[in-house]
Amino acid sequence: MKKVWTFILGLFIILVLVSLVFFDFNKKDDKTLQKVTLAEVAHTVFYAPQYVAFEKGYFEEEGLDVELVLTPGADKVTAAVLSGDADIGFSGSEATIYVYNGGEKDYLKTFAQLTQKDGTFLVSREKYDDFKLDDLKGKTVIGGRAGGMPEMTFEWALRENGIDPKKDVNIDTSVAFAAMSSAFIGGQGDFVTLFEQSARE
Repeated sequence: MKKVWTFILGLFIILVLVSLVFFDFNKKDDKTLQKVTLAEVAHTVFYAPQYVAFEKGYFEEEGLDVELVLTPGADKVTAAVLSGDADIGFSGSEATIYVYNGGEKDYLKTFAQLTQKDGTFLVSREKYDDFKLDDLKGKTVIGGRAGGMPEMTFEWALRENGIDPKKDVNIDTSVAFAAMSSAFIGGQGDFVTLFEQSARE
């Protein structure tokens, strides 16, 4: 009888150990990913490392389930993050400055730099065999939202080349970021500043 009880006790211990090991493996496999919504200002080659990370599953390896949402315009990205529709946003840092300077208690924080250069291209309606920035004088350029990083960078480039963006060029800042290529295709402006993806189309 003693042998039977020893056998039953031994079997019970083995079952408990197997159950614990099985439970531990399931726990590791059952790891739930943390959901993160990312508002991206534009789909552009300048964010290529991010797209590679998506395709290679690097976010999942780090325990993240990242949902990418196209949110054209830094102002729209800012609104999405402040409202809680997005957890993080990719855009120019000017939006964080505007919100902070506005005295908002709930303001954004810029914590990383993704690019070192502006990703905007200048697209012309006409072909220029030997284009110079002086060719912009007297022309209308759809430049983006006033105070937006692409528009401010464009003005800086003009000034650096001796062109007064207020007097020498008509920069149209009335067109929303998402509508710039459509407005240009529709006949508005002589030039337009566009990110790589839109410029290629």
